[in-house]
Amino acid sequence: MDETGKRHECRLRGKFKMSGIQSTNPLAVGDHVGFTLDAQEGTGIITSIEDRKNYIIRKATNLSRRTHIIAANLDQALIIATLAEPRTSTGFIDRFLVTCEAYSIPAVIVFNKADLYDAVSLDYVKQLLEMYNQAGYPGLVVSASEKDNLEAFSDILKGKTTLLSGHSGVGKSTLINAIEPGLNLKVQTISQVHLKGRHTTTFAEMFQLSNGGFIIDTPGIKEFGLVDFEPWELSHYFPEMRELFNKCRFDNCTHHNEPGCRVKEEVEHGNISILRYQNYLNMLLGEDTRA
Repeated sequence: MDETGKRHECRLRGKFKMSGIQSTNPLAVGDHVGFTLDAQEGTGIITSIEDRKNYIIRKATNLSRRTHIIAANLDQALIIATLAEPRTSTGFIDRFLVTCEAYSIPAVIVFNKADLYDAVSLDYVKQLLEMYNQAGYPGLVVSASEKDNLEAFSDILKGKTTLLSGHSGVGKSTLINAIEPGLNLKVQTISQVHLKGRHTTTFAEMFQLSNGGFIIDTPGIKEFGLVDFEPWELSHYFPEMRELFNKCRFDNCTHHNEPGCRVKEEVEHGNISILRYQNYLNMLLGEDTRA
C-alpha cells in the first residue's frame, strides 16, 4: 500500500540481509518498505525494508536454531484462547506473553467460545483473567457464535495495528468475520477425532478494519518456542517479578532454589500466582508447559 492507500502487488528482488536477525523470513507482515513499480509487469519491486519499531518472533521449530518473525510494527498483540475445542494451556499463553514483553508489545488475552463453557469453566476463566489482570494484562471473554462482547472486542482493535494469534481452531477468523463480515475469511470446523483445529489461515496476512485499525491474522500456532533468554533474564519478562528486581539477596537470582529470594516469598504469601510461577519455572528449566 502506498501513501495514497492504493495497494500494489510487490515482490522481493535478490537477497535481503537484516542486521542482527537470523530469521527464516527477511520480510514480515507489517513491515514498511520502499518499492519501485515495474511498468512492464505492473508489479512493484521491493528495494528496501525500513527499521522496525518492534516485532514478535518465535523459534522456527523446536529443533531449529533459526527464528521466524511473525509480524512487525505492532501496536498490540491479542492471544485468542479457549478452554474448549481446543483447550489453550496457560503455559502457551505465558510463553506468548513473555515474547511480547521481550519485544515491548502490549498484550491482551481474549477467551473465545464462552457459549461452550459450563459454570465451572466460566468461573475458572474469571480466575484466570483476574490472575492476568493482576500481572498487568487486560482480558476479555467473548463468543463469536453468540456475538457476546463483540463490541468490546472491536473497541480493543480500533485505530491500532494488532496481531491476532493462538492455536488453530480457537476462532480467530470467526471473530474477525463477526466484527467485519465483509472480509469473509475462510473458517474451518474442529476435528472431532482430536478436538483440534484445522489450519484455515495458511500465512500471515494484514486486513484493514472499518474502524480504522489493521489486524494481522496468523496461521494457528501449535507451539510457541521461545527465542533463547539468559536464565537471569527470563523473570524480567514477568511484570509481577520485574517489580521485585534487586529485592532478592543475589542480583542474578533465578528465583528457583536460591536462598533469600523475594519472588519465592511473594509466591508463598499469595501475592504472585503460583500457576504463573510454575510456568516460569518450566520455561526456566526448559520443560513443557501444559497447565
